Amino acid sequence: MNIRIHSIHFDASDRLKSFINNKLDKLSILASGEILSSEVFLRLSKANDTENKISEIKLEMKGDTLFAKKQCKTFEEATDMAINALKKQLDKHKNKYK
Repeated sequence: MNIRIHSIHFDASDRLKSFINNKLDKLSILASGEILSSEVFLRLSKANDTENKISEIKLEMKGDTLFAKKQCKTFEEATDMAINALKKQLDKHKNKYK
């Protein structure tokens, strides 16, 4: 699976990038190889001071595209929540095509 990470208006640390890669690799295993590529957008929100980290994840799959966007105090937490939302979407996607 091809993973692209975009950090908007800041430089993401290598630790954060490896965290995201590990999470997406685990998600890819759950999807049974149906995920073709993924894009992650990391942004800082100016509207909220405490929960200003936004993680958006788009998964390109065979015949479908899944998307999740979460906002939390840290990028790790936002990514975790987005991955959990994508897991639910993957389950619905699998049941839809069975």
